[in-house]
Amino acid sequence: MQNIFNFPIPKVNEEGFYTILKNDSVEIKTVVSNTLSTKREFVSDRDEWVMLVQGCAKIFMDDTMHKLKKGDILFIPAGKKHTLSKTKKIAIWLCIYLTNNSTPDKPQKISTSIPV
Repeated sequence: MQNIFNFPIPKVNEEGFYTILKNDSVEIKTVVSNTLSTKREFVSDRDEWVMLVQGCAKIFMDDTMHKLKKGDILFIPAGKKHTLSKTKKIAIWLCIYLTNNSTPDKPQKISTSIPV
């Protein structure tokens, strides 16, 4: 059994990426960021759903600075450039990467809303 809080803590201004589960259509990772002060740009070829489990972080996307705190969720579409500007202390992320296996006659839609 794994625990999201028991992954190694990287050096200051570094990140660790740890795969929890992976198959043809989904990959689940935990990412541990340690007091990042250097901006990091990302563009993934997969849709990405992230939840900040612990800490605070700033992600710049679509001309908007998203200030995330513990429990916040952000959906990042495939091909979307986004910049992790900084994290405070130790930030722990749960990241789900979705491979779009849709074809023209069988499109898939990803819902990002949470029932209230």
